[in-house]
Amino acid sequence: MKAIIAAPATLALVYRAYSHNSLTPLGIVAAALTATAHAVHPWNLPFILLCVFFLAGTRVTKVKKDVKASLTLSSQGSSGGEGPRTHVQVLANSFVASALTLLHAYQLHLRRDAIAKGALPEGSFCFSWGKGDLLVIGIIANYAAVAADTFSSELGILAKSEPRLITSLSLRKVPRGTNGGVTLWGLVAGFLGSMVIVTASLAFLPLCSDASAGQVGGGPAWTVGQKVTLAWGLTICGALGSLLDSFLGGIFQRSVRDARSGKIVEGDGGVRVLVSTETNPLSQEYFKKTTEVKSTVLKGEGKAAVEKTESGGNPYDPTNKHRSSHFGDHKPTRIVESGFDWLDNNDVNFLMALTMSISAMAGAGWYWGIPLSSILQA
Repeated sequence: MKAIIAAPATLALVYRAYSHNSLTPLGIVAAALTATAHAVHPWNLPFILLCVFFLAGTRVTKVKKDVKASLTLSSQGSSGGEGPRTHVQVLANSFVASALTLLHAYQLHLRRDAIAKGALPEGSFCFSWGKGDLLVIGIIANYAAVAADTFSSELGILAKSEPRLITSLSLRKVPRGTNGGVTLWGLVAGFLGSMVIVTASLAFLPLCSDASAGQVGGGPAWTVGQKVTLAWGLTICGALGSLLDSFLGGIFQRSVRDARSGKIVEGDGGVRVLVSTETNPLSQEYFKKTTEVKSTVLKGEGKAAVEKTESGGNPYDPTNKHRSSHFGDHKPTRIVESGFDWLDNNDVNFLMALTMSISAMAGAGWYWGIPLSSILQA
């Protein structure tokens, strides 16, 4: 992309993020570096996709922001809702695309050097059907998937129906904001987000035309049917990315519910939400405590012994002078709703983006008969 266009466009994005408080200071730095990585590519496509994703994502985040803030709780004790995105969140959504963009830009640079040395004839490098660079497919798939996930999360929570846990065999209802919770409107919103990215891709992707036929890196002009096939394939891939994110989140990311309000507690910046280890059924402390209680029961010491084991004394015994006046409040305020505490939200987003980019490249390679190893070849 030409520097005369990329430089002011990057500054405009940075200013918008600063003025709208969309990103934290470190998030702005990460976004600027990401934009620079996209701008070094000779095509406009990667930078355009980054801009479209950022602008569309921040826009849907603002939709009924006050309403969404009232549906969940923040781990810091305030109302929920999406705050300024951190540098980790920026990289989780765009690092894979940045790496693929830099790799493809390097490949195009090597091809141009080969032309300059006479190893290859003169010609343009357009994107051709059947032998197009798979890295380009991976870049588009990355942004289609993260846009679908953003649209699904930000708009799906506003659905009238309660979300259902995608990892539950019974598809049980869960509170809004639960990782792995999906709604029909959320799925539609995710498909819409993917379609926005794919539409922008077709508008700025340098598709081969009749003028480039026969040139190095060129190919026959695209037919309408081929464009439709590519559009639908990438759109569906992006929508599946949103489903994959829900599936991964439902299993590997712990959802914590506030026992008093019944709302999901969200970690600022997508980080883990802490709960008491003694009340977390997946923790060693809970397992140890439960084992001690069961052992006491097996010894035949009865309910009184169980209560004593659990609290260091029977809190309901009126003769216990050491009983706290607030003994009835010794209940956990945060309860694990679903999922294991193995990944946080940023880990899940990165894993989803990486998986969908590789899957899209592998799928396109299989359909076109191009080995996936070609992504490492100039």
